[in-house]
Amino acid sequence: MGSKSFHPPVRTLMGPGPSDVNPRILEAMSRPTIGHLDPAFVEMMDEMKGLLQYAFQTRNELTMPVSAPGSAGMETCFVNLVEPGDKVVVCRNGVFGMRMTENVECCGGEAILVDDEWGKPVDPARLEAALQANPDAKIVAFVHAETSTGAQSDAKTLVEIAHKHDCLTIVDAVTSLGGTPIKVDEWGIDAIYSGTQKCLSCTPGLSPVSFNAAALEKVRNRKTRVQSWFLDLNLVMGYWGSGARRAYHHTAPINALYGLHEALVLLEEEGLEASWARHARHHAALRAGFEAMGLRFIVDAAHRLPQLNTVTIPEGIDDAAVRARLLNEYNLEIGAGLGALAGKVWRVGLMGFAANQTNVLFCLQALDAILTDMSATINSGAAVKAALAAYQKA
Repeated sequence: MGSKSFHPPVRTLMGPGPSDVNPRILEAMSRPTIGHLDPAFVEMMDEMKGLLQYAFQTRNELTMPVSAPGSAGMETCFVNLVEPGDKVVVCRNGVFGMRMTENVECCGGEAILVDDEWGKPVDPARLEAALQANPDAKIVAFVHAETSTGAQSDAKTLVEIAHKHDCLTIVDAVTSLGGTPIKVDEWGIDAIYSGTQKCLSCTPGLSPVSFNAAALEKVRNRKTRVQSWFLDLNLVMGYWGSGARRAYHHTAPINALYGLHEALVLLEEEGLEASWARHARHHAALRAGFEAMGLRFIVDAAHRLPQLNTVTIPEGIDDAAVRARLLNEYNLEIGAGLGALAGKVWRVGLMGFAANQTNVLFCLQALDAILTDMSATINSGAAVKAALAAYQKA
């Protein structure tokens, strides 16, 4: 047929994910494949669990990567913890809260919705009211870092409210892990999931999860079978459990796990607090550039994710045309708005390896040049200067 090897273009990824992958991770993934029950691989699995426990700030024994992307991590939490008839309070302030609702319904649960405006964090008072109105609720689910808007909710407070009403918690940390503080044990989070393609700078395809003892007690004492064979923790724990003896469950994505291991080694080398500070520092410069240009953030500064920056599109400017020019002329990817925000905002990621000064200045310069060429109502030439000034203050 004349097909040729696929060689992708070299892009700078500053959308909502995937993010730029650290070259050390790509190199790690190219290493020789060994068996998923090989003693050397099992040893790496044990080390990876420890590294994930560090990233999540937990001692939970069941801390592991699900062999599928972040959406499967979400589903792992819901199919294991939600039984038919269970009332689950779902906090929705964006697209991924809506997906949580769908997961509850797929499990036969009843979703009690706590809705907040897109771009706002989850309102603790509304959660409190919903739990008072539904004393038989068993689980509270919310998104810590809403990727569709760039808003971050107060996970510690929301978990405290849930526990006061004897509910377990399921937390989406897909965009926050490695970029902003997550303290699973200190905050008392019962079940949490994330993804590898955001602030961990890894390739997509794996979903780190962690379950505490209270969550596992519910899993082990279910009245009904978990509706998913592949994601049933009662089975998966036989492979990701402790000790050298592992029960075959599925063929793990070996080389992808090499990559995640390397990503977590990199995070440990940098240090969690240093990673959080780095994301904040580059966000401050990008924010200064956007605001000098005249673009407005939709999330209040107090609740804004440094790694996911959502800004309004200048009036009269075609969203898709700008993103196409960034891709074709600069090999730069930024994200479009989702749902109600489609065509109204851009989502600019500063995640993991992509959170650096070169990318910040490159993105601002490219966007400035294209918007100026399209006669947008912006302050042309101001963005890079403002970002540089922010770096000098840092």
